[in-house]
Amino acid sequence: MSVAPLVIGIAGGTASGKTTVARRIVEGLSDAAGSVALLDLDSYYRDLSDLSLEEKKSFNWDHPEAFDADLLVSHLKALKVGRSVEKPTYSFSDYARGPGSVTVNPAAVVLVEGILVLALEAIRKECEVRLFVDADDDVRVIRRLMRDVKERGRELDQVVEQYFRTVRPMHLGFVEPSKRHADIIIPHGGANETAIRMVVGALRGRLAEKKLPAA
Repeated sequence: MSVAPLVIGIAGGTASGKTTVARRIVEGLSDAAGSVALLDLDSYYRDLSDLSLEEKKSFNWDHPEAFDADLLVSHLKALKVGRSVEKPTYSFSDYARGPGSVTVNPAAVVLVEGILVLALEAIRKECEVRLFVDADDDVRVIRRLMRDVKERGRELDQVVEQYFRTVRPMHLGFVEPSKRHADIIIPHGGANETAIRMVVGALRGRLAEKKLPAA
């Protein structure tokens, strides 16, 4: 690749709408970029297969140390120089890294999305554009409850216990403060059509600038 990719970091609280915003950006940039790659922070949870199921359930999955940031950074650096990477997989039902990997090829735009993307300095430094998806706490809590029970097979009591034990404290301690690193804050999450369209327009402009030939 002759031009380094536009790397976009997307952070925000749990169930704030980050995935929706990422998907809309992919849709909005695909024709202009030609190719868009996505790295999700959830795929980079550390491999804790040596722990028992009960130990995994009590582990603080929302702390920065829960993620293999070094591996993600190495993958971002590889994509920037035109090399494919093997993104790990993660099973939320098993609380463990899954078998195999997913090949992510170099692209004109690279999105990296996750709750702590802007809180982890090493990842944040690799991002040329930094977005924070904001949403009211009560909305996020309800969305998380519904998602974890319906999609991840969790018990309601378990989801509530985890929220108060780790999710909420880590949000207040790491996620919310990382908002100050954002170039753009998208309020009301993935439902904010106006903000998302404006962001996509700005990113298309940034992408066009990167493709301009040198004077």
